[in-house]
Amino acid sequence: MLQVTRLPAARLLGAAALSVASLALSAAHPAAAAAPGAPGAPAADHLTITVRDAGAGADGTYELSCGPAGGTHPDPVGACAVVERDTRWGQDAFAPVPEGSLCTMQYGGPATAHVTGTWAGRPVDVTYDRRDGCEISRWDRMVPLLPEVGAPGR
Repeated sequence: MLQVTRLPAARLLGAAALSVASLALSAAHPAAAAAPGAPGAPAADHLTITVRDAGAGADGTYELSCGPAGGTHPDPVGACAVVERDTRWGQDAFAPVPEGSLCTMQYGGPATAHVTGTWAGRPVDVTYDRRDGCEISRWDRMVPLLPEVGAPGR
């Protein structure tokens, strides 16, 4: 019969507790806290936004970097803030309109936008348009990442 004394069992439990604590500390301070460009640090958020048929001054391709905000986007600080506002753990800030949604049959114009790049360490490749009420609302939630489009005087 094998007999376990208290001393080795206590050491084993202590080592296990220390391992769990070390793992928790490393999870609490991930490499994301490292300076951008440092070894092990994730790439900064970077998006390319291509807008078509939104009107003069809005069409074009814009680069956006966040953390810190910069690029050729006309409002990098506002654009980064709007995407950050919709970023939640386990959810896609760029999610499409859910299948089966009931949407008003209104047309918001021919404007389209294609957003690609990386956000929160995940690849982004999403298209926006204004073909119905749900898509118009989805677009409008992303202003100023996407240009404001709408009726004159809006």
